[in-house]
Amino acid sequence: MLLKVYAEVYGCAANQAEGEILLGLIKEAGFSIVNDPNEADLNILVTCAIKKPTSDRMLERAKKLHESGKPLVVAGCMVTAEWETIRKVVPSAIFIAPRDVCKVIKILNEHMNLECNYTPQNIYSKLGLPRYRKNRIIGIVPVSEGCKWRKCTFCVVPIARGPFFSYPMNEVMNEVRRMLENGCREIWLTSQDMGSYGLDLGRNMLPDLINEVAELKGNFFIRVGMMNPIYLNPILDDLITSYLNPKVFKFLHLPLQSGSAKVLRDMCRGYTPQLFKKIVEKFRKSIAELTLATDIIVGYPTETEEDFEMTIKMLNEIKPDVVNISKFYPRPGTPANKLSRLPSRLVDERSKVMTEICKELSTKSNEKWVGWHGIALVDEVGKYGEMVCRNASYKPIVLDTKRDLLGKFIEVSVIDAATYCLFGKLEKVLD
Repeated sequence: MLLKVYAEVYGCAANQAEGEILLGLIKEAGFSIVNDPNEADLNILVTCAIKKPTSDRMLERAKKLHESGKPLVVAGCMVTAEWETIRKVVPSAIFIAPRDVCKVIKILNEHMNLECNYTPQNIYSKLGLPRYRKNRIIGIVPVSEGCKWRKCTFCVVPIARGPFFSYPMNEVMNEVRRMLENGCREIWLTSQDMGSYGLDLGRNMLPDLINEVAELKGNFFIRVGMMNPIYLNPILDDLITSYLNPKVFKFLHLPLQSGSAKVLRDMCRGYTPQLFKKIVEKFRKSIAELTLATDIIVGYPTETEEDFEMTIKMLNEIKPDVVNISKFYPRPGTPANKLSRLPSRLVDERSKVMTEICKELSTKSNEKWVGWHGIALVDEVGKYGEMVCRNASYKPIVLDTKRDLLGKFIEVSVIDAATYCLFGKLEKVLD
């Protein structure tokens, strides 16, 4: 039986990697991947549960795919974070937890009697397994699983992702080499928190890992994923030195969540606004063209108007390039789920104010790049077929061409800017 499989993958880079592994194993087993659910014999939904609006969308997609009458696999964070909820919506689905993606063929055999004899070499590690990548030049490499901190009152990740552990560096390096050999020119080092890599193995090894990857031969960029500020102070100087390597994108994803020390304590984040600011200032002192991305939660139950104003003040001081704004929604199983929520109208108003401020900050940041000329990597195809490249600061630059340049290093001039991207003129293809 040749199984035709359709998949939708949502969520973070770790989720994207798991989607690639699921489909890679399915393809390796001899089945085919299709782009239309109407053509499929089996539908797969890799879910995200980090925010309630996203979770609600996952339930809608699960219900819609289930209505086709075809077998449905539900994977990703909702399987562990909101098991009862998703099970009620699609009770006949095949569920695969985040830690079990490597067992997809075994699970399908058990539930669908496929009689497929393919067995991957390992079913416990997400490294070294077949991949099915929609973007052939980006290699997403998980370096750890779970959350080390596990104390944040609002976060469902510890429930969804389980206990923390790091993959040994030699296994991570082997995976990176495999990605490069397969033609990847952009390596994403990812986890639920890159800042804690190696702590369970004896020490924080993030700077060492970045250095080891950067020493590999080839022309490629490295993107380091989100890092919790609590783990960075002891390794800060070494981490900045690692970032100075020309192969490393000058992109720092450092979540703030609130500019109020009181709210951060209530959230049990484990750091202060002052520590956050110190990390940013030290990075910028060494890397002038750093792109700073951060996350903000608006309307946490204990957030007062003064706390909100403190966050705005902090954002205006640090001037991040990218801000991911989330309204607070209680997540099941978290301590904050028991707190009385602020009026939704108030949260909506604060979110609108915050959004306008952050749009202005992003626009001004991007406008500084107009007139820049330099080297970038074409790593994406836009919605309308246009090529999108990234420079060393990980700035997205929409090119004036639909010529297939994916994976090419180019010379580009920035001619205009918008809130979320730059616009560039292709000058020269380098390779």
